[in-house]
Amino acid sequence: MDHLQTEGRNPASTNLDELNPLQIVQLMNAEDAEVIAAVASQAEAIARAITIIADCLRNGGRLIYAGAGTSGRLGMLDATECPPTFNSPPEQVVGIIAGGTAALTRAVEGAEDHPEFAERDLQALQLSAQDVVVGIATSGRTPYVLGAANFAKTIGAYRIGLSCNPDSDLSRAVDLAITPVVGPEVLSGSTRLKAGTATKMVLNMLSTGAMIRLGKTFGNLMVDLRATNSKLLVRTNRIVRILTGLAVDESAELLKKCAGELKTSLVSHWAQISADEARQRLAAVGGQVRSALDIGRIISRISTPAKPRINLFLGIDGGGTHTVALLAARAADFPNSGRVESSPHLPPIVILGRGQAGPSNLQAVGSEKALAALDEAVARAFSAAGIVRAPVVRACLGLSGAGRLPEQALVRNWAGRINLATEVMVTNDADLLLAAGTPDGWGLAIISGTGSIAYAKTSDNRTARAGGWGYLLGDEGSGYKLVLAGLHAVTRAADGRGPATKLTDDFLTQFGLQNPQELIGVVYQSGRDRATLAGLATLVLSAAEMGDPVARTIVENEARILAETAAAAARQLGLEKASLPIALAGGLLVGSQGYRQRLLNGLTTLNLRPDSINLVEEPARGGIRLAMRVRPDQNHPNTIL
Repeated sequence: MDHLQTEGRNPASTNLDELNPLQIVQLMNAEDAEVIAAVASQAEAIARAITIIADCLRNGGRLIYAGAGTSGRLGMLDATECPPTFNSPPEQVVGIIAGGTAALTRAVEGAEDHPEFAERDLQALQLSAQDVVVGIATSGRTPYVLGAANFAKTIGAYRIGLSCNPDSDLSRAVDLAITPVVGPEVLSGSTRLKAGTATKMVLNMLSTGAMIRLGKTFGNLMVDLRATNSKLLVRTNRIVRILTGLAVDESAELLKKCAGELKTSLVSHWAQISADEARQRLAAVGGQVRSALDIGRIISRISTPAKPRINLFLGIDGGGTHTVALLAARAADFPNSGRVESSPHLPPIVILGRGQAGPSNLQAVGSEKALAALDEAVARAFSAAGIVRAPVVRACLGLSGAGRLPEQALVRNWAGRINLATEVMVTNDADLLLAAGTPDGWGLAIISGTGSIAYAKTSDNRTARAGGWGYLLGDEGSGYKLVLAGLHAVTRAADGRGPATKLTDDFLTQFGLQNPQELIGVVYQSGRDRATLAGLATLVLSAAEMGDPVARTIVENEARILAETAAAAARQLGLEKASLPIALAGGLLVGSQGYRQRLLNGLTTLNLRPDSINLVEEPARGGIRLAMRVRPDQNHPNTIL
């Protein structure tokens, strides 16, 4: 155990026994503040776990926590709180703890050392492949928890591991690892402190997030309640009053008509339908109040004999920072939406819903995280539209890191498995940019955000690209490279190898540091990813605008290289001689007029002839345009397929 961070000595508390009570409080509070960042670093894994758990519970499975000591008690506590909070069946979220229920109030020595005890406890619960098992072990090596994970694997249950030490045995034994690394405790080895706090925070997110996905809330109110006692009767009446504006007696009468069912009461009141019909709508949409209301209106529209089936389309933009999915339809199907958009080559359309998730660059985050982000963005788009998720007619996915056929095939296979669309188009994110930002879908696209790439396309669909090599091999002119160059300048100045620069004070202030040497810990040990660092490009741009010569040189150099990259893509197709439509995207180009102008000046210097220049803030709209292109059909020559 000597190598475990949670067992190490905390240098901040070596004189703990000499501190007065106020100093103890201040020290512990300062250490606890680090827990928030540690948990935040696991946001994507926690979000993925929530999706998996919600799907499991929705399909009749259970969430089962397994732990020992403090970890086990926290798991049991979270499970116990679910029924009163969310009106969930007591058997839906359960926990097992080494030593049994006796270990809840006193330590059962040695129980955690027996993996076979966990197998026995899970067998008693009749663990099935429908269930999700969350193994909780601060150390990541507790035999009881490892035993639970290994037995769950033999059954086929999905396994999630929650630990506070990196590269642990538990993280290697599960399907999904959540690892908030909190470092040494104030009291060495007492993992009920920071590690316990981190564990409780993550468990709060897992159970609450899953229940929200199951429709247990409306806004931030608990609505999956039945008025079975006086306290709940008062609470349900209050929630009905808050959401409907009814008086106390009117709310009581509504609840009475709906057998005390809060969600049924809300849908019945707002949709002006009977309690039975409200229950049917809720059942049709998995208990989601908002969807029950909106889908009811859409169903009535679809079922009108005079109207055809509504065709839905998806445009998805996936990059290194985030993923955006837009759900759209023809405006003719939504004549009163008030959100109609027009373009030269498409009939009027309406964007029904927008969903956003984490990064989906296959090369940067790997296929598992990328596909999970795509799935989450699509789910959120349907949810925002108030429409039950179903296959769309066509989906166009423009993804960074998916320019080659193997990656495109991987995405198409995933789309087929989840029944995303009747027809799936997979291309790179720059294609979306041209579709959204040029009059006829051809020209020069330049992206500069976390990474960078230039993509050119002719009117006869010949294409070429330059850049897009990733942060190790390229990405010149990107936000990440600006920040990296800025940090390099700071370190050179600190060593006396380069000129002094305003960037030193700017970065130290940004990170709350006293001297440049502390940057080592911030950059290498804090878990900051490329996207987070790239977001600091405004520091370099601002310093350049304020006249700092070092920052100005960095900005001018990166803009020049980005212009050279764009010119190289255009020259490959002979477009340097044409009046060239240009589409610009990415946080750096959209957000900084100064940087954008430097790029355009560079293009002119390189003899390119920009025609129209358009900023594209939502490239996913290009995906919608590609997905909804009118294609002749012998039976229906003017339909959108």
